[in-house]
Order: sequence, then structure tokens, then C-alpha cells
Amino acid sequence: MKKSSGRKPARPGALALAIVVGAGVAGTYVSVQKVEAADEHPVAEGASGQSVHPASALPAKPALPPSVMPFNAKLHSDNIPLPTGGVRSGGCSGSLIAADWIITAGHCFHDVNMVRTGGKPDFTMNVTIGKITDSDPRGHVVQVVDVRQSAVNDLALARLSTPITDIKPLSLPDRAPKVDDPLSFAGWGALSANDTVQSDHLKHGRFTVKKVHQYELEIDSVDPRTVENSPCPDDSGSPYFIPDGDQNGQIVAVENNGPDCPQPGLETTARVDAVVSWIHKQIDG
Repeated sequence: MKKSSGRKPARPGALALAIVVGAGVAGTYVSVQKVEAADEHPVAEGASGQSVHPASALPAKPALPPSVMPFNAKLHSDNIPLPTGGVRSGGCSGSLIAADWIITAGHCFHDVNMVRTGGKPDFTMNVTIGKITDSDPRGHVVQVVDVRQSAVNDLALARLSTPITDIKPLSLPDRAPKVDDPLSFAGWGALSANDTVQSDHLKHGRFTVKKVHQYELEIDSVDPRTVENSPCPDDSGSPYFIPDGDQNGQIVAVENNGPDCPQPGLETTARVDAVVSWIHKQIDG
């Protein structure tokens, strides 16, 4: 699904998230380097004359560094129906809030006429959770089997085909947001306002609350905007959260729409605290 320009109701192509961040610094790639350990062990010679390394002398496979923001979710579909027939691809972003539930934008799930829908999706929606790049060997790929749409804002809950038990979900909010509250953003959206391809890495940025409405927040970037630190097409549903280290945090809002990236302007987001009682009824029942 893409992020709309201006103040339109949604980022129509949104379904994204990509990690290119390290230690909370937007735009910094996490690199995983393969390290070859020097062999300082003695080498024996076998009967054939070939060198034989004792098992203990074999170089250990280097461990991957801890994943950054593992609760992030990249949503993608290749069979979204078109009104004229045929299908298209599209994506959004989201985050894990329970073992078998993610939260995202409501407009990420719709019928052929772009009307938001609940229940079983009309198309296959794959969800990748726990990666920071597409090539990251960690993480999970599951499908959405059920959607619950909020009745008051552009927010939806999506149930997963398989519970994710090795990643800690974002916690739900326990208070209302206030103006000037600092927030972090993470998403898999495109790297251009006109791009139709989701990023291959997780993006990250710093934002602050500017206006508080009954069911929405308007927020703005702390830093000069780039395509790496702010929402673009396919970033609908991206979480805005209060971080707790680089592994977890508390969700505050989800991306709905905003200016073409990386132009300045306010992002419109759906407040999570405004529907937190409804969320508990869906995921705890």
C-alpha cells in the first residue's frame, strides 16, 4: 500500500518496515561481518598425508549481533485484486503486540474498491517479523488469517497463522500521549515518494508529538527528513513507540498518512491508547 500525498485518508500502498539502524541512530546500517578465526592449534598429518584439524580447532561460526527492534513487521502481498481484473502487489508496516497479533493501519486491508474490510483478507498477506534486512537469517514469515478493524480510527489488528514466541511484543500504552512526547519510528517503506518497491532494510527515525486529537496524533520529525528516517509509500501501519533499549518499547500510534517523503510536514497517526480497551478484548479473548 502506498503512502498518499497531502492529507488524503491513507498511504494506499502501505505495508512496510526495514532496519538500517544501529544503536538508535537513524540511517545507520547494521552490518554483520563474517569473521574467520585464526587457527593457532597444532595440525596433525593423517595417513594420506593431508592435514587434519582436531574438531576443537575448527573456527566457530560467529554469532549474530542482537536484532534491533525485533518486534517490527513487514507486510507484503502479490495478489491484491484490481477493480478491472488482475492483481497488484502492495505492502505495509506493523508491529507485534501479542504472540499471534500485529497492529497496523486499517487501510492495509480492503476490498477491490479500497473499502476497509475485516475477517479473512481478500488477498494473501505475508508478514515478516524479526528481521532487520531482507537477507537477515533470523525472523519468521507467517500469514494474516483474520483482521479486526477499529471503528474510530485508521487502525487494525491482524491475527497471525502461527504465534511468534521468541520475540517480545511491544507493550500497549498505559497513558494518553502529550504534546512534545518523543517517539521512535520504524518501517519498511519505500526509499522514494514515487517508488513501488519496499525497502530491503528497516528504517528508523525520531519524532515528537505536535497535536493531540481524540483518536489521532499529528507528529513531526525531530531531524531533517530523509527517506531513511521518515515514512514513505508502504510505511502505513508503521509503529511510533517509546523505546525501551533497542529491543522493545511501548507503542503509541501507527502511521496513517502524511506529506510526500522526504518533504517536511506533519504525519497523521492513529492513537493506540484511544482503542486500548477494544484491543485487549480482541487479543485476550
